[in-house]
Amino acid sequence: MKKNDIIEMLKRDMKDEHAAIIRYLVHGWMEGEDTPIGASLISRSREEMWHMHWLGMIICKLGGTPDFKPAPYPYDPTNRSTIFKSYVEYEEKLIPHYNSEAEMVSDQHIKRVLQREAWESAIHARKFQRIHDKLSPEMAASQPGAEMELPGEFIVMLQKEVTSKYNEMLHHIYASWKFQKNGLAGWTLMDQAMEKMKQISHFAEDIGSNGIPPVFKPSKIEIGKTYKETLKKAAESVMKSFKRHMKLTRDPEFNKHGGMVINLDLTLQQEKHQAEELEDMIK
Repeated sequence: MKKNDIIEMLKRDMKDEHAAIIRYLVHGWMEGEDTPIGASLISRSREEMWHMHWLGMIICKLGGTPDFKPAPYPYDPTNRSTIFKSYVEYEEKLIPHYNSEAEMVSDQHIKRVLQREAWESAIHARKFQRIHDKLSPEMAASQPGAEMELPGEFIVMLQKEVTSKYNEMLHHIYASWKFQKNGLAGWTLMDQAMEKMKQISHFAEDIGSNGIPPVFKPSKIEIGKTYKETLKKAAESVMKSFKRHMKLTRDPEFNKHGGMVINLDLTLQQEKHQAEELEDMIK
């Protein structure tokens, strides 16, 4: 199989994994991360993040450019029963898909990654089936999500924060893949991207717990042509978020919600730390 064909194949796979990450995260937040179902869904999403990461690393190592637009995730939203049936079907279809792709490549690392994604998809299907089978009749017939309690304008503001931090995270992820040969520096960017995932959840959880599915819209993901230029852009984006969040600390509505205030305090400290680390890496 030619290199360009492998790149295009893995790019399609990455879009599918990206879609699964978002679907399971959104559903998990709608259920509530402190509920058994919500916690299980968020755990599955983290495993899908590794799948996306492995594919992205290979794509960039081969000289390709990842496509960060997630593919559609087909599911029946009628109720929890139909939703989890859809998840089982989705994951089961990936098993022969990844196994057949593994047979087409000669590179042993790529082959192992695809085989692993196949057998982990099988595990996911089994876990989703188990959740489905344990649903009470009432849970099975109902949809996830609670009633909206926060003001609509406040939800819109939280969604803007999700979108901004999500795209900031994707830029960091792409940079870490693109400059993976830089070793520790590349992993520093990935570490920061992982922190940003948690920062996203600080806003998205409150959207989901109000019965509104958080939306993930990627912008055009571009990084600098050189490593240093990329670091400068990353530092600028972090400081932009820091300044925006400092302004948010003075928002009257925001300060009514103690949990959000604590989470934002953590985010601000993390952003300050990230910016300082990036500035040192630029020197």
